[in-house]
Amino acid sequence: MTDQTMTIRQMCEDFNVTPRTLRFYEAKELLFPVREGQKRLYGKRDRARLKLILRGKRFGFSLEEIRQLLDLYYMDDGQETQLRETYALAQKHLADMESQRAELDDAIAELKAQMDWGAARLAQLEPKRAAS
Repeated sequence: MTDQTMTIRQMCEDFNVTPRTLRFYEAKELLFPVREGQKRLYGKRDRARLKLILRGKRFGFSLEEIRQLLDLYYMDDGQETQLRETYALAQKHLADMESQRAELDDAIAELKAQMDWGAARLAQLEPKRAAS
C-alpha cells in the first residue's frame, strides 16, 4: 500500500461508512478500487468520488443522479457540463427541500396549537376533578 491508496478499513474509518456501503457503491459503478487479490485499494479518485457521493446523498440526490453527474467529469470541457448539470439539479433539490420545510413548519405550528388547546382544556378540567 502506498500513501496514495487506502484499504477498505481506512476508507470506512475516514468516511464513517461500512464496508458493505463501499462494496455497494462499487457494484453500482460509483467507485473503482484496485484489486490486489481479495484486498481493495482506494485511490485519490475514489476518495474524491466518495466524498461527492456522501454529500449528494445528504442533499437528497439519488445514486443514479450522482452517478450521472460523476460521469460528466470526463466530458473534456473543464467540468462545465458537470457544473451546469449539478447546479440545475441542486436548484431542484433545494426547491424540494424548502417546500418540505414549509410543510413541516406548518405541521409543527398546527401541532403546537393543538397541544396548547389540550393544555388549556386539561387546566380547565383540573379544578373540577380536584373538587370531586
